[in-house]
Amino acid sequence: MTGNKSPGRVLHGQVLHGGTGHGEVLVLDEPLSFWGGFDAASGRIIDTHHPQVGLCASGRVLAVAETRGSAATPGGIAEAVRRGTAPAAVVLVKPDVNVAVGAMVASALYGVDLPVIALSDAAAFACLVTGARARVAADGTLTLAGVTAVEMAGEDRAPPDEPSKRTC
Repeated sequence: MTGNKSPGRVLHGQVLHGGTGHGEVLVLDEPLSFWGGFDAASGRIIDTHHPQVGLCASGRVLAVAETRGSAATPGGIAEAVRRGTAPAAVVLVKPDVNVAVGAMVASALYGVDLPVIALSDAAAFACLVTGARARVAADGTLTLAGVTAVEMAGEDRAPPDEPSKRTC
């Protein structure tokens, strides 16, 4: 990584489901299905055609511009929350009712709130960097900590020597 560390950058998103979460960011390069592409038992990406197959989303701020899937998505999200393998938060560009419903179901059944927010545009999403630390607040504020100026510009998403490539 290059550049000076910033004290943080603040982004604002539309709250699809409230809650707070924090962790290491995992930015996905392609849409993900939470039913068939994500293993709720382990928190891993299991879609063999996904470029980030095998990576762990559990406990991370999962940034995925949009999801792929159907009405089965809420079941995959709620099951991951039940098992304790869900992401710490989900950050989207395209609001997804199925992800939001999954978080709502998990909240109602298990009393755990998985924050789901949608950023206003792709430019804001491009500020997210795999491996950075992020905190999502209940009001939809996303704060990035310890990112470089180059990373904030979206030019350095996932250096190969970073621990952000971890699996579960």
